[in-house]
Amino acid sequence: MMMILFMFAMFILILCMILIMLASILSKKTFMDREKNSPFECGFDPKSSARTPFSLHFFLIAVIFLIFDVEITLIFPLILIIKITNILNFLKISSILLLILLIGLYHEWNQGALNWTN
Repeated sequence: MMMILFMFAMFILILCMILIMLASILSKKTFMDREKNSPFECGFDPKSSARTPFSLHFFLIAVIFLIFDVEITLIFPLILIIKITNILNFLKISSILLLILLIGLYHEWNQGALNWTN
């Protein structure tokens, strides 16, 4: 049994190596040209950076929104749990999920991630 697994692993390894070599041989060749790699092909160099400054606070708010949005989607299957279990189990499960949401909201508020003036 161990020999079969070893042979299978070797076959997969050799197959991967062959596919990687084939991809490098058959891939589209690109020529490194200074003009083609420049940010603008119109003949002049940019005077300022093409990147604009981004507020980290907006990023944190977006991440917090996504986290709470995913946690709220965990509440939707509770509708099906009502039909399967009794009301006591439903209240236990929903209160645990709501407690997790409230603890997360309190933590973000306590850390100052929800303050707009920093």
